Amino acid sequence: MDIVWIGLAFLLGLLLNRYHIPPLVGYLLAGLGLSFTTYEPGPMLHEIAHLGVIFLLFTVGLHISLKNILQKEVLGVGLIHLMISSVIFIPVSLYFGLNTEAAVIVAITLGFSSTVLAAKGLENRNELSSYYGRLSIGILIVQDLVAIGIIAYAGGGTPSSWALLLLALPLVRPLLSKLLHIIEREELLLLMALSLAVGGSALFESVSLSGELGALVMGMLFVNDDKAEQLEKKIWGIKEAFLVGFFLEIGLGGLPGSDGFRYIGVLLLLLPLKAILFYGLFIAFKLRARTGFLSTITLTAYSEFTLIAGAVAASSGIIPPEIIIILGLLTAISYVINSILVRYEDTIWQKFNDFLRNFERKVKHPDHQPESLGAAEFLVIGLGKTGEAALSAFREQGKTAVGIDINPDRVLNLMKNGFRVLYADAQDAFFWEELHMPKLNSILIAMSGEIYTKLFIVEQLRKKNFSGNIHVLTQNEREDEQVLQAGGNPISVPAIQMGEKMVQISMSQS
Repeated sequence: MDIVWIGLAFLLGLLLNRYHIPPLVGYLLAGLGLSFTTYEPGPMLHEIAHLGVIFLLFTVGLHISLKNILQKEVLGVGLIHLMISSVIFIPVSLYFGLNTEAAVIVAITLGFSSTVLAAKGLENRNELSSYYGRLSIGILIVQDLVAIGIIAYAGGGTPSSWALLLLALPLVRPLLSKLLHIIEREELLLLMALSLAVGGSALFESVSLSGELGALVMGMLFVNDDKAEQLEKKIWGIKEAFLVGFFLEIGLGGLPGSDGFRYIGVLLLLLPLKAILFYGLFIAFKLRARTGFLSTITLTAYSEFTLIAGAVAASSGIIPPEIIIILGLLTAISYVINSILVRYEDTIWQKFNDFLRNFERKVKHPDHQPESLGAAEFLVIGLGKTGEAALSAFREQGKTAVGIDINPDRVLNLMKNGFRVLYADAQDAFFWEELHMPKLNSILIAMSGEIYTKLFIVEQLRKKNFSGNIHVLTQNEREDEQVLQAGGNPISVPAIQMGEKMVQISMSQS
């Protein structure tokens, strides 16, 4: 009765999500709960779990661009962190009874951070394209590539002589891309995404290579394709649903013994050390304290790839099956810790920013922020469609305006179009403290996203004794009230004004 695990996973995922805990933790707990009953899952659960991993690796492959990882900050921090953390985790794993080969594999995977949590968190905060967001994703891609190497190694077996034909896959890419671009219907696009992921897995398995590696390689074929983002969006929901099966299957293994709980306890105690190592490396590579902090928070969790690579190694007999149960519980607990850190990251930063800045190197930072707005009279914060339109309107009226945004690519593109724009993190209180804006008389906060970010900016500006107008883009009356209380002037979204205008036109013509 598959409805049992589906229903229980849904209920626990929903419950934990209400408390800002990732639903994946609920899926694992559902499996643990069922492990204490006489429930026996049908064959569908294992197949769904396997497909969930295949779809995940396909979407990861869509992001593996050399441009994203061939940066010294990404490669340096990613690889050095993995090497140092492995040196730390190997003796711990040996102490708890693993042989050398198993200890090395487990130690390397414990250095990974959660791609799922990081991507979701950055997307929810609309910061996937921010400097620290892209830095974090780049490091995760480096880790994912190492994970694929472990999966390929642990998959075992000798590739057949036909495996050499896989080197010709790039030659097939133009044909697949052309096929992708003639698809217009949404359901066909979804079917192609599923076919590519499952087909890549089956193709590699047919020549005695890892199916997971095949799904990743098939995704990599479309890295720079115009429709890559659409492919990911189409398969995203199915991937998330099928990953439920993977985490639930891990939970069905039950609870570990007393040694297993001690192992988990030691690894949780080492999680802060993992975070400190990340922050130290970011500072060593000349990044600002704020960037290092945000990236560290994003990467402070154990990874689902620890489980995926571990499960492959366990199926090959390289590591004991009970280790997967330990890694599953460890990952789930680290997800809870990460969700708390992310939720209160601004509060943590405000409390410790003076201490953390003591470690910042006195050099020119790759993520340098401006210290002055010069003669600008108007400032636009957030350079999406609304912000860009505001800058255009200021320019047409001959006004001196400057814009700031956290997306470096967006800043560069607007600069090429003749706008005066600057890269800056508007959520950084230190940025506002140090910013010199002698002639500024009006500010437009045109950012999308949560109102709390906008309120924070208003509060920082008023704390700085800025007495000019602060206009804030809002979504509803509740946000209007919050902005007024903070000292800003709310401006309703155009959709509301459009609705009112349509009513006026309709009434005038009736």
